[in-house]
Amino acid sequence: MFKTVLFPIDQSRESREAADLVTALVKTHNSKLIVLSVVETPGGEGELPKEAAMASPEAIAQLLETAKTLFAQQGIQAEVIEREGIPAFIICDVADEINADLIIMGCRGLGLTEEGSSESVSSRVINLSPCPVLIVP
Repeated sequence: MFKTVLFPIDQSRESREAADLVTALVKTHNSKLIVLSVVETPGGEGELPKEAAMASPEAIAQLLETAKTLFAQQGIQAEVIEREGIPAFIICDVADEINADLIIMGCRGLGLTEEGSSESVSSRVINLSPCPVLIVP
């Protein structure tokens, strides 16, 4: 059912917690797992990324290597992709490029307010995604 699963990650606790569900789903459906992380670029005129660590290509490379190792310990061979840009748009672009059947991502709960919903990466992904999105609270 889910041949290709895209798992966008960052350095949040929510991403780490979503990994357990990703592992179970990928094993159940014998899916191909693609792990994505985005080096954030400024969103507007001089606007800095919300998380300084996510603006470092070195930190992203280390994060992806750690994720790949953790999934390998579970018997899952994950492919990793690093991109640069605005996370929500990059996630949807990559999902389209790889013909993802499902995107699984953690949620920080920022979209629960009217103000936060326009800023939330997960809310933007839900609205722009070319495939189903599973948000892990």
